[in-house]
Parts: sequence; C-alpha cells; structure tokens
Amino acid sequence: MQLLCISNGHGEDVIAVRILQALQNQPQAPEIVSLPLVGEGNAYAQAGIPRIAPTKTMPSGGFIYMDGRQLVRDLQGGLIQLTWCQLRAVRRWAKRGGFILAVGDIVPLLFAWWSGAPYAFVGTAKSEYYLRDEAGWLPRRTWFERLESWSGSVYLPWERWLMRHRRCRAVFPRDALTTTILQQWGIPALDLGNPMMDGLEPTGSLAIAPILAQSATTAASLAGATESSQSPLTLLLLPGSRPPEAYRNWQVLLPVIMALCTAFSQRRSLRFLAAIALTLDLEPFRQALQDQGWQAQSMSNPVASRFTWVGSRYPASLDLVQSAFNDCLHLADFAIAMAGTATEQFVGLGKPAITIAGAGPQFTPAFAEAQSRHLGPSVRLIERPEQAVAIVQNLLADPDQLHLIADNGRRRLGPPGAAQRIAATLLECEPALSTATRGKSSDVLD
Repeated sequence: MQLLCISNGHGEDVIAVRILQALQNQPQAPEIVSLPLVGEGNAYAQAGIPRIAPTKTMPSGGFIYMDGRQLVRDLQGGLIQLTWCQLRAVRRWAKRGGFILAVGDIVPLLFAWWSGAPYAFVGTAKSEYYLRDEAGWLPRRTWFERLESWSGSVYLPWERWLMRHRRCRAVFPRDALTTTILQQWGIPALDLGNPMMDGLEPTGSLAIAPILAQSATTAASLAGATESSQSPLTLLLLPGSRPPEAYRNWQVLLPVIMALCTAFSQRRSLRFLAAIALTLDLEPFRQALQDQGWQAQSMSNPVASRFTWVGSRYPASLDLVQSAFNDCLHLADFAIAMAGTATEQFVGLGKPAITIAGAGPQFTPAFAEAQSRHLGPSVRLIERPEQAVAIVQNLLADPDQLHLIADNGRRRLGPPGAAQRIAATLLECEPALSTATRGKSSDVLD
C-alpha cells in the first residue's frame, strides 16, 4: 500500500518530510507520494518524494487567512482551478487504496476526508495555548478572542468531527495540553511531541564560542552574567524567510538593534547573529547596516558576513548567517524575532524571545499577538524599540523568571524525536502500510 502526504505551506512541508523520512527508515516502509497544496513543494523535491498533482505558488504565499485581500489575489491567480485539479488527483489516487497523512490545518484534513481513504492528521496550525494554559482560560480582551473559544476548544466542531471520523486513525497535536483537550471529545489524539523541534542539533560551523551551555542550568548561567560582565551577550535576529517581507522586517529590527547597542555600550559588548534564509539576497541587509554606520569586516568564516559598530566602549558585532541556523539557535541568549516557526524553535530550546509586529503578510500584529498567547511567558511582544532594552535588563536580573521561561518553552514545544515517534505510530495504527507495494503510481508527476 502507498501513503499520500498532503500539506499546505512551506513549514508544513518541512514537518511532513521529517515524518516521511522517518517512515522511509522503517524496515518495511510504504511507497510515499506527496501533494503540497501551497507553493512548489521544494521540501518534497529535495527529499526525492514525488508529487501526484501540479503545484503553483499563489500571490499570498499561503497567508490568505490573515488578509482578505490576499484571498482575492489568489483567486485571480487561479486558486479555484488549482484546488479542483488537486481534489481530483486525491480522489483518483485514493480509489486504488492507500493511506493519507494530512499535515497542517483544516484544508489538508478536508482533502484527506474527501478522498474516502483512511487518514491521520498532524495539526500544526492550532494549539489550546492560544486560548488557555494549564491554569485555565486566558483573559479574552476582544470580541474576536471571546468568539475563538465559543466551542470549548481552539479546534471548531467541524474540525473535531473530521478528527473523530471513523476513517481518522490518529491525530498528532502540537502539544500535551491540546492532546488532553481533544481526547475529551473522543478524538484519537496522541501526545508524541512536535516535529519542528527535530533536527536542530548544532553543526559547529560557526566558530563562535557560546556564552551559555544548552543545559538545565542555562537560566541560572544567563542570570549570573550581569550587565557588568565582560562576556558579550548574544542575540539572535529573525527577520523571517519570505521576500519582500523579510527585507521590510529588517528595517523594523534595526532600531531595536541600535537601542540595545546604545543602552549596553558602556557596560557590555553585544554580539548579534542574524539568521538569513538562503532564499534571501544578503545585499539589502548589508546595505541597511552600512547606512546605519556599521562597518563590514573581512572574515575567514565562510558561513557569515560580519559587521561591527564601534561607537562605544564595547564594540558590537553583527554576523549575517545563511547556512548555520541551528548553531545560531544554540549560541544565542535572546532572540529579537519577526518569524513564525523559527521563533517557536528558539523558545522550545528554553530561551526568551522578544517580538515586534510588521506589515505582513505573515508577521502582522494579529499573528504576533496570537503567537505571544501561544508561547506564553517565553515571548514578550513590544511596540517600541526601547522596550526591548528594559526586557533584556529585567530578565538578566531575574533568574526565577528565566527558569520559568526555560521550563515553559520546553513544555509547550516538547522534546526532539517526534517525527520518529509519529512514524512508528503510523505503522501501528495502519498495519497495511508495513506491506507496501513497490513501484511508482501512474499518477506520479515527478
């Protein structure tokens, strides 16, 4: 039997591929094909997983739920025709028999249900932490937030119906709290962790010694490094990964960087690591830094471009890094973030993040506010650059709060190894997968 994986977004594709690669490593792995609903599905292509239907990048980049104007642009760009073609491909594939893994939100879940095949669901878009924590419901300040919780769960009744359907063999939520709530509705939900925390081991390619060891003593070590310490404080900059939004976000981050440099200039040196996606051009980032007075430095390290700011007693350095993201996560003490998944991964390592909203289409004020609810005390959402200074200073002086942040992040994102656990469970909940047929389907496009 074959397995078809349906996902709807770049981040969802990456999570799906991690699970599929874990499945491929099983002794009797199924034959795997894919259907990326949003974008070109590059993560599948890089992993050598064929697709069963055409793909097309829409103008919104998959963020139509954040802006109605994006939906109009996608409709004009052929969204309806593309969706109909994909629906037909799924139904045609399912008629021969197979199992579907849906990864993302209600859209791939609907595709899986509509196919008529048995399916499982990895829910990446929703968490009960948006609405509550272990102590109870969060304060609901607006009518929309009150509306979100009207059904008793972040998952709405029709979503729960799809997850409770007799053909749905397993549901893998983002965290333990969401799993517990879904189980109360009779849904076969399992708490196996979050695959986005897999594969984050540092490579050692950044030749920068970490200030803090990544261990249970991280919070105490950070709190012990007072402002008068001569060791530099390392901050990770996350402008996002999609052009042109990331370039605009960089302009928003620059005043935060300069506010921190000014505040710490006579007490401590700062080290900034800017994680820049490979899909982005470094030149706009370099030019913006030079316009602000940063000086480019020659470096022997091929993975980073270094700049320094010398208008202080303790010069600050800033490295633009494109190929050592994991190392940046582990080396940094704080993150200044305008990103989705990358912020969650940083928080999942037990570290504090400061976020500031941009113009979107992804990291809008609504997205940033929802993310701050989801990640709780690990994230501080600011409106003005100088607020970041006070947050860093206060956290450095509060070891108890840093311990709380470390415990909170690890609890909400879970331990690594989720992809392997999900893969093993898929084989258990659908035994037919372990007797997979060989040879590609005639519907496979590549």
